[in-house]
Formats: sequence, structure tokens, C-alpha cells
Amino acid sequence: MRLILFGPPGAGKGTQAKLLAKHHGLRHLSTGDMLRAAVRNESPVGKEAKGHMDAGELVPDDVVNRIVAETLAEIGYDDFILDGYPRTVDQAEFLVEALSDQDAPINAVVSLRVPEEHIVQRLSRRRTDRETGAIYHLDFNPPPADVTAERLLHRSDDEPEAIRTRLEEYHAKTQPLEAFFRAHVRFLDVDGLGSLDEVQARIDEALRGPGL
Repeated sequence: MRLILFGPPGAGKGTQAKLLAKHHGLRHLSTGDMLRAAVRNESPVGKEAKGHMDAGELVPDDVVNRIVAETLAEIGYDDFILDGYPRTVDQAEFLVEALSDQDAPINAVVSLRVPEEHIVQRLSRRRTDRETGAIYHLDFNPPPADVTAERLLHRSDDEPEAIRTRLEEYHAKTQPLEAFFRAHVRFLDVDGLGSLDEVQARIDEALRGPGL
């Protein structure tokens, strides 16, 4: 099975991707993990990505595409779930063509739907440990008892207004991407509200549809 998990920041993509990977025997491929692995392995494309990252620049689409292509080739183009990629129509076009060349099309895009105000509530409750960099959520993933309140940082980009700005930018950039997905890949809308188990059950139900 070849899946893409799609949705705004705070929709729970990373958490659900890990659960899906565990329960369905898939590899969880996140953009960040793939970039870090390429840099750590000092591959030619990894060195190119590192140059952009060290300069504080966004890694260009073509570099990200090559890293993803190398990763998919290594795992045999099957049994994976992509989290955080593709983010642009150019990336999506590259992915669809690359997998088509391997006769390994994406089976489905799972889109997690969460109302904006719920996302604002979720993200504004995040805290970062000043000492370790660990990220906690005061409701869903509270810090251990030995982590004092003084160590917990409420980052400026987790303030409600900053979150709303990020969501506006996300929707502006991803509307064309969603249109592309709907035109080229099976697109599954899933309600992202509720407990982790409830959302996972909805995803599993959607994936039991014909052709999946």
C-alpha cells in the first residue's frame, strides 16, 4: 500500500502516520526524517540540501524530489506512507510520474479535516522544553512530572494569531495541491476530530473501500 497523509498543521498527521505505519506494516516517511538522513549519509543530494539548510534557505523542490526518489528506490516503491510530502503541485507531479514509471501508483491520499479553531486550540497548548527541545502538549502529551513549569517555553509561533497566519498561508498554498490530488489520486476525506483511536478507526474504515 502506498499512501499520502494530507492536512493542515495541527491536524495530527505525524501521530496518525506513525499509527498507520505500525498497524499496517508501512514505512513512515516524513520529509524531515528523509532530509536529515540524506544529510547524515553525506550523499551528493544530501550535501546539496545541507548547503541550503546551513544558509537558512528552504530546500528547493528539485532537491527534495531527488531525496524522496532515492528513499523510495531504496525501499522498493511499496508499503509506505508519506507525511509532509508533497507540499506543492510541482512535487506532486514529480511523485505521480516517478511512481507511474515504476508501475507503483499512490493508492490514496488521506486528508484529515479539522476545523481551524480546533487547530488553534491544539497548537496553542504546545510547550517546548528549554533544556531538551522536547515538544509536549498540555492535554494530549503532558511533560513528565520532573519537568518544571519554568522549563516549558510557549513559542511565539504557537500563539493563536501566529497559528491563524500559518493556516492562512497553508490554505493558500495547498488549494491547488488538493485540486491536483482530487484529479489524479483517490482522495479520502476523514474527520480528524476525536481521540487518536477514533480518528485511526475512521482512517481504517476509509481504507477498506474498493480498490484499496
